[in-house]
Amino acid sequence: MINIQDWGRCAYRTAWEMQKILFNDLIADPLRNQEHIVVVEHSPVYTLGFHGNSGNLIVSEQKLTEMGAECVRIERGGDITYHGPGQLVVYPIIYLHKHHLGVKQYIELLEHSVISLLGQWNITATSNNDAIGVWIDWGTPTARKICAIGVKISHGVTMHGLALNVNTDLNAFGMINPCGITDKGVTSMEQELGKKIDFNSVKSKLSQIILRNLD
Repeated sequence: MINIQDWGRCAYRTAWEMQKILFNDLIADPLRNQEHIVVVEHSPVYTLGFHGNSGNLIVSEQKLTEMGAECVRIERGGDITYHGPGQLVVYPIIYLHKHHLGVKQYIELLEHSVISLLGQWNITATSNNDAIGVWIDWGTPTARKICAIGVKISHGVTMHGLALNVNTDLNAFGMINPCGITDKGVTSMEQELGKKIDFNSVKSKLSQIILRNLD
């Protein structure tokens, strides 16, 4: 059985250390130890994947300090992204082999889970083979990303995950080239629908969709 954990609003570094404990416990005995789906909202932070280009942070460290933010290089794939209030972050810590999933299938499961969730708010979104994540109007001049995905997988166990912009302050993305992309926009559920979204409802529904898709 997969345990859903709601960590509420949590500083990134604190959540990162908590994730690693759950991740390492599952690696130690993936058939007996607990799997988890963690849902969390972070204080402002920029994270850079281990192969990410630090040049995609386009403001100074001093500017980040003035914002009350920092840039943290971490062990997931992908480039640079932003986490902050109003953004739903989901960290599945699961054993892929138990769910008969390869890496590509797992990424697709996360993408399709978010697409299904957005459909419940009448937002049409898609994935594509050219850029991991969930997009609106892909293939058009107005293509914009609503959900970023970056994971680490070791010994078949996952950590990190996805970040869905719900009521996120999109101005924060102006400090970076999000995911290393310079010619496409970023959006949120609030931006698409023109109103604040019930964050707790999104949190509950998305975690249940991912759980159902894994089972």
